[in-house]
Amino acid sequence: MVKVRDFLGPYRLTRMIRLGSTCQVWEAIRDDGEKRYALKVLRPEQRGNKVEIGFLKHEYEIAKTLNHKNIIKLIEYQTDAETPFIVLELFSEINLKQALRRGPEPIAYKLQSIIEQSCEALYCFHSKGYVHCDIKPDNILLSRDFEVKLIDFTISKKIKSGLGKLFGSANKIEGTRSYMSPEQIRGQNMDQRSDIYSLGCMIYELCTGKAPYTGSTPNELLSKHLSATPPSALVVNDNITPEFNNLIKQLLAKRQEDRPKNMWDVLKLVRATPIFRKPPRIPEVSIFDDFPTGGRMENP
Repeated sequence: MVKVRDFLGPYRLTRMIRLGSTCQVWEAIRDDGEKRYALKVLRPEQRGNKVEIGFLKHEYEIAKTLNHKNIIKLIEYQTDAETPFIVLELFSEINLKQALRRGPEPIAYKLQSIIEQSCEALYCFHSKGYVHCDIKPDNILLSRDFEVKLIDFTISKKIKSGLGKLFGSANKIEGTRSYMSPEQIRGQNMDQRSDIYSLGCMIYELCTGKAPYTGSTPNELLSKHLSATPPSALVVNDNITPEFNNLIKQLLAKRQEDRPKNMWDVLKLVRATPIFRKPPRIPEVSIFDDFPTGGRMENP
């Protein structure tokens, strides 16, 4: 069981929301009021790790330039003794990966809105000159009102332009294998079309309950992103319209130039293309009934 002091700086920790490989996310109250926040804190064994500290600072530097209702708001970066942390608005609900725990059906009736909000968040993100580099269901939070928030800018990069494209150093290969674009896997220059590919992987999963590509080894999975024909969502979910199935395949095109050129174009296509042949039913049981503590994964 992880031991953490009750206070970090002026923030009193009340409960752990999420535990990751390098960070913990805590709900906290500032000691000068009752307003609640989320604190992203390095795990004890990582608190002297300069690379992880750099990731926290990097995430804050990017986030402080963003102001959009569908992007999580980062408020400040602080250090308390040797414990660095960032303060975020509290949006203490589940992510889309957790929402898919029962399959795609329980969120299908809100899928149009979820996808549109995700596109709007990414359009804002790209307009600030950044590519997210880790778009996946885990990084989209979902509220009980089906509002979404884009999170986690740890490996986000500035989009290269001009001579930077020609003479810039190769990109470090980072990301989540099930959602990485071909150019991301190759360490090539990435722009908004790389996030568009990852978004296509996510949309496929939201429609079918499974990622578009799987492999028995990491290399097999990456190889499929590079060369396998984009799969048909219709094979898994026959209620998807052929038009929306074709849209997903367009987002999953291997070559950047064969995908929509920017997120605004994706948003227009999503708004103009019906997802389902028959409107999905509102489920009798809410997905949030599985998460009575607002998505908490582990107690402190």
